[in-house]
Amino acid sequence: MKPSNAFIAASWIALGAGMIGYLIGLFSAPMTLNEKGYYFTVLMYGIFAVVSVQKSVRDRLEGIPVTDIYYGIAWFSTILSMALLAIGLWNAKMWGSEKGFYAFAFLLALFGAIAVQKNTRDAQVAIKSDKTGLREE
Repeated sequence: MKPSNAFIAASWIALGAGMIGYLIGLFSAPMTLNEKGYYFTVLMYGIFAVVSVQKSVRDRLEGIPVTDIYYGIAWFSTILSMALLAIGLWNAKMWGSEKGFYAFAFLLALFGAIAVQKNTRDAQVAIKSDKTGLREE
């Protein structure tokens, strides 16, 4: 079933708000360039990891082969990206409100990435089933 346009829009807004908010905060933060690079890399790594988890979980549910090693690495990477952000924020010299801002923007971006990936896949399945005249359930 094709996702609704409202859910597609909400997913893209969540991804955009999380990423843009995080990056604006990062750009304007009084940090050294290597600290900014660390937090930027954690964001990109986290987004890639959650998309990999979403895809591999969905593939397994649909009977598409996914190796155990890839499945495990995807989950490990997701957990590791969250742990790296938590460790970085725990040791950062910034206000608690700033730490909370980065944590919530990060989580919003990860949620948005998962939802956008899901919607993209659902839309492709819906298009494929419309072309063949078959409905997948």
